[in-house]
Amino acid sequence: MKPVAVLFDIDGTLITTGGAGARSWRDAFQDLYGIPADIGRFTDAGMTDPEVGRLTFVGVIGRDPTPEEMAALMAKRLAHLPRAVAESQGYRVLDGVEETLGTLSEQGYLLGLTTGGVEAAAHIKLARAGLNHYFCFGGYGSDSTDRAELTRCAIERAGRILGQRLDPHRTLVVGDTPKDIDAARAVRAVAVGVASGHYGEAELREAGADYVLASLREPLPGLAAATVS
Repeated sequence: MKPVAVLFDIDGTLITTGGAGARSWRDAFQDLYGIPADIGRFTDAGMTDPEVGRLTFVGVIGRDPTPEEMAALMAKRLAHLPRAVAESQGYRVLDGVEETLGTLSEQGYLLGLTTGGVEAAAHIKLARAGLNHYFCFGGYGSDSTDRAELTRCAIERAGRILGQRLDPHRTLVVGDTPKDIDAARAVRAVAVGVASGHYGEAELREAGADYVLASLREPLPGLAAATVS
């Protein structure tokens, strides 16, 4: 079946922030607890923001955060993120992204996000590159800490925009980590791995991707000549 919608992960798939996300977490912990926490010691690529915050809190404080502490941490991190992104010298849009998004948009595909970042963080990261206007819906870490569930949320929202239920088989989920692949397969969407982040093509194939691309300079499966019916 021809694809109707394409869902993109952000970090490692569309852009790299050059470490701005990690810096915003570090500064948040510094402000609140006087500890410049390193999220890389406690978390893995592809985790949701709430998971990152909670696991890092446990790692540096030694216990689970209270609801109030978790809320304060998430708010403080978001307060630091815009400046961290704006000042990051390593921020860049990844190969083929702007051309791919522009072409798909012109061809009438419905474009959305599926990201572990909370909704506000997702749009802060995309704003510097002027990419937000391509995406009118998404599934976010603020919807669920489970990547499959937030991807399911994105597909349901796509259906509301279309005015009818969207068949997951007509949805491409494009991401750079095994967690993106696992989420796509869990919701019965087409899993497309892009080796533009921390994982290579072989690792994404081993994770069960239906298709693997070296970068978004390569055409997405089924979309090069397809038109939405």
